[in-house]
Amino acid sequence: MHPEEIKQLILAGMACEFLELDGDGQHFQAIVVSREFEGKNRVQRQQRVYQTLQAKLATGELHALSFKTLTPEEWSAQRG
Repeated sequence: MHPEEIKQLILAGMACEFLELDGDGQHFQAIVVSREFEGKNRVQRQQRVYQTLQAKLATGELHALSFKTLTPEEWSAQRG
């Protein structure tokens, strides 16, 4: 899969304030910033992102994705 395809799947499945995705076609890394993460722990946040990619994960088209999930406030604080 191409990184842009994955990015579009995430954007279609959830509201993101910021989304950055890189990858080499096999392994992908993402930063996902969304208000949907407010009040959720790390596992719940990851589950939410995985929901947007469920079909591609089930078929094996996508299998290696690591990501950082942040609320807009956390993202702002991290960027200084």
